[in-house]
Amino acid sequence: MNKREITSVLYEYNSLAELEKVYQDLIESAKEASENAYAPYSKFKVGAAVLLENKEIVIGNNQENAAYPSGLCAERVAIFYANAKYPDQKIKAIAIAAKNNDGFVSEPISPCGSCLQVMLESEKKSATPIKVLLFGKKSITMADSVKQFLPINFSGDMLL
Repeated sequence: MNKREITSVLYEYNSLAELEKVYQDLIESAKEASENAYAPYSKFKVGAAVLLENKEIVIGNNQENAAYPSGLCAERVAIFYANAKYPDQKIKAIAIAAKNNDGFVSEPISPCGSCLQVMLESEKKSATPIKVLLFGKKSITMADSVKQFLPINFSGDMLL
């Protein structure tokens, strides 16, 4: 038996002011996007904002459906929209903010496994790491790559 240790590096910030302005703006866009989420069932509104190489910011929010799991998460809405509208632009960063009936969550939430897999595919497609920023009222978590959240992952290379 061999032992393999896997380490992920995440950065934690106590306030938006600690981040570069471009990331502050990206998080604010994600927070704004959450306002228009369609979440009548869970009441859990999530917004995502994607920063493209051309400096465009594309937003998305979760879209629920009574016929679960027909809805879609904010991250995938934003990424799919960005890839459809700007197919030649690399995604540089994504910010995610979530709120419930009490307002924005205190601690950052991680994207679900499906969203992480889509984010990872976008990294692979562009051969560029995507910075991930997760907003919480008490702290903000940042990673330099989606791989920090999904170090053991499924890739198209496995299909060959």
